[in-house]
This record gives sequence, structure tokens and C-alpha cells, in this order.
Amino acid sequence: MRPRLDPQWLDAQYSNRARVPEHAQVLANWAQASALARSGGKGVQLDVAYGNGAGETLDIFPAAPTGAPTGAPVLVFIHGGYWRSLDKADHSFVAPGFNAAGATVVVPNYALCPAVSIEHICLQMARAVAWVWRNAATFGGDPARIALAGHSAGGHLATMLLSCRWKDLGEDLPSAPVSGALSISGLYDMEPLRHTPMLQGDLQLTPASVSRLSPAFFPRPKGPKLYAAVGLDESDEFLRQNRLIRDVWGPTAVPVCETVPGANHFTVLNRLADPAHRLHELALRLLGLR
Repeated sequence: MRPRLDPQWLDAQYSNRARVPEHAQVLANWAQASALARSGGKGVQLDVAYGNGAGETLDIFPAAPTGAPTGAPVLVFIHGGYWRSLDKADHSFVAPGFNAAGATVVVPNYALCPAVSIEHICLQMARAVAWVWRNAATFGGDPARIALAGHSAGGHLATMLLSCRWKDLGEDLPSAPVSGALSISGLYDMEPLRHTPMLQGDLQLTPASVSRLSPAFFPRPKGPKLYAAVGLDESDEFLRQNRLIRDVWGPTAVPVCETVPGANHFTVLNRLADPAHRLHELALRLLGLR
């Protein structure tokens, strides 16, 4: 068997919690900061339905008032957890810095594997973005300025959405309702995950689903841009995945492809929430705020 498809090697490459012994403390810090964001923001709306299915709710964290005559740009943040764990409530901490910069943040939930397939989750995220576009004005957002950000599995989902055929979802939708996506520690080639024992039991990937779910091998999107970043301290496979999307889609579609020094798979997300960090600035750039 090729080394890159050796199950034991793949488990070591993709088991981020095993690779980061302090992950429990990082997750606890996220939960604490998220609880503050959920309880302290003016106008925060929690558990708003974007559909009728399991997990189809989202949280809205409005931008700080700026006095601008138009609505605020909207960042839709998609959480990670290998499509099988975690929750939007664990990730509210990403919102306050963007709110202070004049952006509204929307954090959608989705149903989790193995109860549903990853294909189902992709469609849920497409419906969530369609809901945001249709309803942005009701919560002070600007439907013409919507961008995506996602972490890990959320990075995969955000990247998938760049290839969405939006008109198939609704004739009222524009052909490209989002300006682009920032994918942090994203996954773009799903074939290795099909051979990773710790994941395959829940994900149930097949050769056909790998083909449907590997954005690196889709035609490059012609409009929205992808910014790709990964922690420099992450595994060789996550570093390879980050390079792969740039290599295949090219620098026109992926103008940013970077590593983040001193960051592992969990701490890299803290950089997005930090107004002083480049990842935060990249998201602001997608929103038209830089």
C-alpha cells in the first residue's frame, strides 16, 4: 500500500486531538469566550431557523453601529469538527472582533455525520447562505457583501460553496452571492479520509462521494476567490492539502496560500478572532473592509 494510504499513518496525520495534547484547554477557552459573546452582544439573535431540518439554525452577531447608509458586510463562519462534532455555540468567539470592525457575523449549524452524509451538510450550508442573502436586510446586513470563512471541515464546506450552482437552489439567487472564502486548515482531497480508520466509520465515504466532495478536483471558480491558510505546526497532510488547492486551482482563483507560524490545528483559529492577526485582516479584505 502506498504510504499516503496506509491506515496507521493516516490516523496519525488526521487525528488532530492526539497531535495537540492541549486541545481540551483550547476548546474550553473557545467555549468560555463564546459564552461571553452570546450573552453580551447587543442585538444578538440565537438559534434562528434557516430551514426545517435537523441542525438548521444559525446565530447572528450584528456589527457595531457605524452610521453608514448601507447595511454591514456579513461574514458567514462555518465551524469544523470533521463533519461529526462540535456546534455553532462553540465558535461564537470569532464574532466580536469582526463586529467591532463593522461586520456582522453569522454562524450556522448543520446536522452531523453519521446521521447524515457530508453531501447533506453541503446542501445545508448552501441553504444557510441563501437564507442569509435573502434575509440580510432584516438584521442590518448587506446582501451584496457576503463572504465565507471556515475552519477544518468548515474550510472544506466554505470551499465547496464557491462551486455551488446557486441558480439550482433558487431562481432569485445571484450566480455568486459570496465574494469569496477564507479556508483555515481546510480539506480539499477527500480520498485519504476514506482510508483513515478514525474517520471512515462516521463519514462513510465511497469513491463516488470522494469525487463529489473533493473541491481540489472541481473546475476552478471563475468569480469568488479562495484564501487558504494552515498552521505551520499542523501535520504533513494538512500542509499538503493547503498547497494542493493552490496548485490545482492556480493563483488567480487562490491568490492567498499561506502557513501560519507557531499555530497548530486548534490555535490557528484563534488568529482569525484576533484583530491584530493577518487571518483577521484577510477576512476583512474579503468583506471589503480592507
